[in-house]
Amino acid sequence: MREYAVIGGGIGGCCASALLNASGHDVLLLEKEPTLGGCASTFTHGHYHYNAGATTLSGYHEGGMVRKLFEEIKVQPKLIVTDPAIVVLQGNKEIKRFSNVDQFVQELQRNYPHPKHTEFWELVHTIVESFYALNGHYYSNASVSKKLRSLMSMTPILKKFWPYLWKDARSFIHNFYGGLSQDYCDFLDAQILIVAQSTSEHINFFTAAVALGYTFNETHYAVGGMGKLCENLTSCVSDIRTHTQVTSIHQEKDRFILKTNTDSIETKNLIMGTTHYESGKYFQSKIIQNYYHRYEKLNNHQSAFVLYLTMKSEHSFHHHYQIITQAIIPHTLSKALFISFSDASDTDIAPQGFFSVTASIHTDARWWINLEPSRYRQQKKELAQVLRTLICDTLHLDSNEIVASFAATPKTFGRYLNRTQLGGNALTMKNILPRLPSNDTSIEGLYHVGDTSYAAQGWPGVAMGALNLIRLIHE
Repeated sequence: MREYAVIGGGIGGCCASALLNASGHDVLLLEKEPTLGGCASTFTHGHYHYNAGATTLSGYHEGGMVRKLFEEIKVQPKLIVTDPAIVVLQGNKEIKRFSNVDQFVQELQRNYPHPKHTEFWELVHTIVESFYALNGHYYSNASVSKKLRSLMSMTPILKKFWPYLWKDARSFIHNFYGGLSQDYCDFLDAQILIVAQSTSEHINFFTAAVALGYTFNETHYAVGGMGKLCENLTSCVSDIRTHTQVTSIHQEKDRFILKTNTDSIETKNLIMGTTHYESGKYFQSKIIQNYYHRYEKLNNHQSAFVLYLTMKSEHSFHHHYQIITQAIIPHTLSKALFISFSDASDTDIAPQGFFSVTASIHTDARWWINLEPSRYRQQKKELAQVLRTLICDTLHLDSNEIVASFAATPKTFGRYLNRTQLGGNALTMKNILPRLPSNDTSIEGLYHVGDTSYAAQGWPGVAMGALNLIRLIHE
């Protein structure tokens, strides 16, 4: 019998497996696909390689949670610093999101002149620095006593950020500035959406500030793709089984029995790297099914439409762009398209002179999953063409430079990643602690990791959750 089995080789599953292994535990990592990473995997299609979804690494700055995690497992990834982190293109405006606050504010003044920019963005920077200095917080939702301890652990956050926790970000920002242009409001919401998976009207200003300020810490490009980063993360884990899909889980008194497409596995402890919305289907126990059912109402069905391109071009590109349009793009939830280019020197992911491109935009999973097949294909084709044209027109590219192109919908991610909701649980005005799920559960030996089990998003949020999981296991 295994000590720990981890289902799902996404960022969360990889982080948990690596930390457990570094702590001396026996751990088995199971992944249904041939590669690790989940939403942060790197895959091959045709003759080319692509990042599936996540393309930006934040949190690896000095003192950051992701760096702390890599230091704990004694692995050093191969990274390139990205500065500016993003180049935002909005109409005739070009705004480079530099890590230096003063340099970034100069960009803003050139595009959206306002006397309060320096004061606002220095506040954002201060909140971000103070938050990351706290190194996360203890969070358990397994019992009443642990909920109370979790709330007590948040005392430093409450004391430092009290004025920013109880007012929605949109009202706070408008009151702070005393009036804003629609373009600047769209710019702010587009930045918040990247990290917080929500817009300013639905989250408090503290959450918005953490999202707005993530580029003030070093951001990094992962050489070889995000999938290579996940491989580095788990390089010391001795038992990783890809092509292994768990089909059902039976709970006995002191163990879980996992049925897979190849065999049966017994484990004392089970860590689910799947979402809280799509985990109940694996279990036969009504008690466990009911546990997951209570969180189904948190599912916002937010997902992504992703366009993948390979381009052969003599142009030079920044690693990341964000194009903001005047109106919400049809079949999506957003005015903002996020585009990532491979580094020109990274021949592991694209041949010399070629670029691997991942372009993603938020959408609602329900708009795709239940479509009649012919309508689904037509809608997918229409949106892919709109995004291709938008990229070429905005970046002044010749469409003939595109040598390969295809797209993925929420239905695609459901088939390959076993999840249609992407981005996890945003900490909104309605989703507050302790209503959100945690890394532990009320079921003995059952744990969770990933972006639906800790109230933070992206690499830093999942890393915080994985470190919190280990803390809960060892207490």
